[in-house]
Amino acid sequence: MKPSLASRLRMAAVMTLAVYPVVTLYLYILMPLTAGWEIWQRSLVLVPFMASTIVLLIVPMITRYFGPFIAGRKAAATQAA
Repeated sequence: MKPSLASRLRMAAVMTLAVYPVVTLYLYILMPLTAGWEIWQRSLVLVPFMASTIVLLIVPMITRYFGPFIAGRKAAATQAA
């Protein structure tokens, strides 16, 4: 079953809210350690950390806590009824 546009937009919104603070934190940590590096070199260091964080922490957390919201279903209370 193909996800609807609305569920994709909800997932994009939740991902943005979850990923932005992590990226910002990593940049605050990385910038002083890589002063004078080219942007592609910083990205080469940043991307593996970000990809791992997103795949191993953020997506499972979003799926667990926001799955019904993203899918467009009501909370678990409706499912229990």
